[in-house]
Amino acid sequence: MRRLVIVTGLSGAGKSQALKSFEDLGFACLDNLPPVLSPQFVALVKRAQIELAAIALDVRTLGPFGDSIAAIDELWTQGERPELLFLDADDAALVRRYSETRRRHPFGERSLHLTDAIAAEREALAPLRDRADHVWDTSRLTHGMLKERIEATFTSGVKTMRIAIIAFGFKYGVPLDCDLMFDVRFLPNPNYVPALKPLTGNDAPVAAFLEVLPQTDEFLGHLLPMLDFLLPHYRHEGKSQLTIGIGCTGGRHRSVYLARRLEKHLRATNEAPVTVEERDSHR
Repeated sequence: MRRLVIVTGLSGAGKSQALKSFEDLGFACLDNLPPVLSPQFVALVKRAQIELAAIALDVRTLGPFGDSIAAIDELWTQGERPELLFLDADDAALVRRYSETRRRHPFGERSLHLTDAIAAEREALAPLRDRADHVWDTSRLTHGMLKERIEATFTSGVKTMRIAIIAFGFKYGVPLDCDLMFDVRFLPNPNYVPALKPLTGNDAPVAAFLEVLPQTDEFLGHLLPMLDFLLPHYRHEGKSQLTIGIGCTGGRHRSVYLARRLEKHLRATNEAPVTVEERDSHR
């Protein structure tokens, strides 16, 4: 295993959000794992030949569920070198977050006052905080800022936002998961050319038909620079996947051709993985 990260810290400091960020970055993740099961989880991950894993330990469980420090020590004796990330926050931030979510604090049964419960948990977790490789104060971190910090600390620094392009036909409905959508029905429809009707935008005759249209290049001349401007900003905000929809009437000709043109441009100018789905090209 190339990297094993154990995430712990105060309730409300962002452990679950951190796990989501690790998952977006390609880590195998498990939230609220009883400490006694951590060696078994690591063994399963290694058996699956997964190189990156992150665990959020449930530090409240004791007795038969195990102790977090003992579990970390056992991983060390097995030859693993987990990195311990401890998430902290000031009391005001924790009180605000619990007030917003209206959830019960895990130490709440010990006191009717939230501040007392936070203090009790802080005292209980002090040994873990002392063992941590990284201690982060999330009081003023947004979700995007937390993800960016995780990426900078625990990955090579290469941005991993994936780009998915969906070529579709409006007559069959609009994809629900698109971040950006472009309607290319303004272009003449190859479907009305008998020789082109059975073909798709992947075929050379359809490409030739669309390439001679001046509005095709003019459209791409606006679209491609706009995407070149947007993508770095989406990455900076911590977006893990961007879905771009390109729609024509039936999803066979214009949308497929332009999706492939867009794919070619993005592969040449971006490090992000790019996939194309021709949703309706075979209808």
